[in-house]
Amino acid sequence: MTLSELGSIQQVLLIFILVLGALTFVGTLIKTNTYGRHMQGNEKLTLPALPAWLIFECPQWWAFAVTFWGLALVHDLSPSLPAILLFALWQSHYLYRSLVYPLRMQDRAKRFPLAGVVFGFGFNAINGFVNGFAVLTASHLMDSAWLSDPRFVAGLVIAVSGWWINFQADGILINLRSDGSTGYKIPFGGMFRYVSSANYLGEIVLWCGWALMAFTPAGLIFALFTISNLLPRALSHHRWYLQKFPDYPADRKAIIPKLL
Repeated sequence: MTLSELGSIQQVLLIFILVLGALTFVGTLIKTNTYGRHMQGNEKLTLPALPAWLIFECPQWWAFAVTFWGLALVHDLSPSLPAILLFALWQSHYLYRSLVYPLRMQDRAKRFPLAGVVFGFGFNAINGFVNGFAVLTASHLMDSAWLSDPRFVAGLVIAVSGWWINFQADGILINLRSDGSTGYKIPFGGMFRYVSSANYLGEIVLWCGWALMAFTPAGLIFALFTISNLLPRALSHHRWYLQKFPDYPADRKAIIPKLL
């Protein structure tokens, strides 16, 4: 299959992700996805949390990698340094998210809806392909001069900041159960000083920064999808905390410090 034909497929998939993001945003505002603290007791088709995470997150790293290096090999393309750095940042995050994070989790006995696993696996495979293709073939990313472009530099700073916020928040949440407890507690420290969903804030900042670094439609659409998926869920988390804990910090926002 030629790069032109693959590009046409990518365009169709990008429109699909864009529409899916809009539907996800509206749907999640109306009804919170039932996993984690919002899990319903009557869910029948579920998997344990550990294999669920391992399955539905894994396509993000292998789909991107197979697309990126497979097409480079088949079509005799030499990825530039900007493209390789974008690849490395993507892989670093998703190797952590799909392998390291699930093994760090303290609540592996919890369940995850099978429908969510299937949806997540499919979306992540598609998203890995469209972004791997975009990073490899975007004309501006084929030139090492892009490394000094203000968009790349600013995006890198934003992405690394988002990654750190996300990683730190994960550690805080995991440590809440380091004593073997299984219930929920109020997290403190890091960006939890300001928002209820510091992990989601970090994820959003990371992918907005990565989208600026890449400056491709695929990167932008993924950042928008991340916001459409995580922002409504962060609002649901915030309401849940306020209902669950009478002493919950009154000045803490849901997802954007001081604003929302």
